[in-house]
Amino acid sequence: MSSPNPLEQLARLLQQGDLSLQDFLSQATAAQSLQLNDTTLDLDRERRCGYPEVIFGEGKTVETLTEIFRSLRQRGTDVFATRIDTTKAEQLCEIFPTGQYHTSARTFRIPNENRNPDQSEIRSGHVAVVTAGTSDLPVADEAAETLDWMGVEVTRIHDVGVAGPHRLPEHVEVLRNCDAIVVVAGLEGALPSVVGGYVACPVVAVPTSVGYGASFGGVAALLGMLNSCASNVTVVNIDAGFKGGYVAGLIAARADKNSRGDETIESDQIAARENAPPQDPPQQCNTEPNEREPSTS
Repeated sequence: MSSPNPLEQLARLLQQGDLSLQDFLSQATAAQSLQLNDTTLDLDRERRCGYPEVIFGEGKTVETLTEIFRSLRQRGTDVFATRIDTTKAEQLCEIFPTGQYHTSARTFRIPNENRNPDQSEIRSGHVAVVTAGTSDLPVADEAAETLDWMGVEVTRIHDVGVAGPHRLPEHVEVLRNCDAIVVVAGLEGALPSVVGGYVACPVVAVPTSVGYGASFGGVAALLGMLNSCASNVTVVNIDAGFKGGYVAGLIAARADKNSRGDETIESDQIAARENAPPQDPPQQCNTEPNEREPSTS
């Protein structure tokens, strides 16, 4: 998603003899983080975790966000920030004309201008984002925008909550072809369990704060999802569309990576079985009752 890792570049310089060991150690430590006015950027996040640091915009000023974005762009990072309100977005769009703001999701992105256009079309894995109702769309949009930034193929399925149970089955075949599914629901939060009963992949449930008084701002949906009887359902925080999308994206990307190596893995397994030494036949279990030993008392 970005330019070559700074640590890799330093390692190559060290290997080529163009950098001393002392300078390598000094610069390697500095390359992992960047101290700004009131922020310490994690520049090593992509190497450790697969994706660059995502910026949580809520509570940060436009000046702070601008400094962060410029620093990330200088390092070839696809900038992605969540929880950006419209007032901040208007100012950021003036500063970064190539920025992309999604009003419903409240996300702000600045693509890497030097990135190969063909590379942006490569998708790793497939995730469906499913909503119980239209009111859940802002949280679902945040999940979908996160997945798109991660380079994961996204299928959107809207308004298939349990109040209209006939609406979900027509989408089951699509759901069964996904590597993971994000299900966003408020009120009683029942939809993830229903979806989980149809598929053989992880279902990431995202409770929303949609509902009336007894929904307790999403707590009712959260507790319902945590108590799901569907074994493949896991749960993130209330209104945490980013977290739901990110976790599902990691699952999908890993599944896609593993599927691309299936043929190699299978051939290796076959070769291992063919070359394995013969094993002794299994011992038969003794099903006869043990004879009682004579008492020594």
